[in-house]
Amino acid sequence: MKVSGFTIIRYAVKYDYPILEAVLSILPLCDEFIIAVGKSEDDTLNYIKSIDSPKIKIIETVWDDTLREGGKVLAVETDKAFQAIAEDSDWAFYIQADEVFHEKYLPAIKEAMIKYKDDKNVEGLLFEHINFYGSYNYIAGSRKWQKNEIRVIRNDKSISSWKDAMSFRKNGQKLNVKPVDACIYHYGWVKDPAVIKTKIIEFAKLWHSNEFIEKNKATYDSFDYSKIDTLRKFDGTHPAVISKRLEAANWEFTFDPSKSEKLPLRLRILNFIYVKTGWLIGGTKNYKII
Repeated sequence: MKVSGFTIIRYAVKYDYPILEAVLSILPLCDEFIIAVGKSEDDTLNYIKSIDSPKIKIIETVWDDTLREGGKVLAVETDKAFQAIAEDSDWAFYIQADEVFHEKYLPAIKEAMIKYKDDKNVEGLLFEHINFYGSYNYIAGSRKWQKNEIRVIRNDKSISSWKDAMSFRKNGQKLNVKPVDACIYHYGWVKDPAVIKTKIIEFAKLWHSNEFIEKNKATYDSFDYSKIDTLRKFDGTHPAVISKRLEAANWEFTFDPSKSEKLPLRLRILNFIYVKTGWLIGGTKNYKII
């Protein structure tokens, strides 16, 4: 069995992406790892080159910043990385620049890859997705946060990245997947508040016009971590590769439920049902479990 990892990155240094930790977290399962590095004004390329592994293969790309509809440029760049993996790989293991897998999950992931390698009906593997928010101690728990994501896909070039690289489709159709008892730790909302504020403004450019951003600039400038509806304390352990970031975190974040963002009654009911049962009423899934 051969496995290729792949990811994309731009402005890793400027916006403090845990891209090295992301790559290292799944590198043991990969025979090669393709990193599509977008042209940046910071030192991202050299930062990626600092990963000391013969498995790493870097392709340099230029992002088309005019592709702003629904974050399409993220999918375009993801497809560039996917297309660059070895033709003889069985699986392609995708990870985003702010996601990390705990080392305790690697045996289960490898087992699933072996189990379904020759079952062509299985087009991808599905993982639970948890979103840390504000600090490494809290998880966002409301229904608006995606609960499950496809991160391993078959090396089939009729599969492509979907919308803003949130998932994958095959010729526009949802993939047939098998769930794996493993979890993605998403750290995209765990940064120094000053850093995340500038990241949000920059990230908005992937979806919206300059006119829209200028019109709503006050909204971006007033980003406040406390404006969140539902959080819960994280009582597990973090991946070993993220330990230095935990030690270096130098900002304070606490969550006061009494001051949390208040949702309309209908959404509060739907959210309560989701938190208690996992049932996403009226929601959509980007996969078909078989």
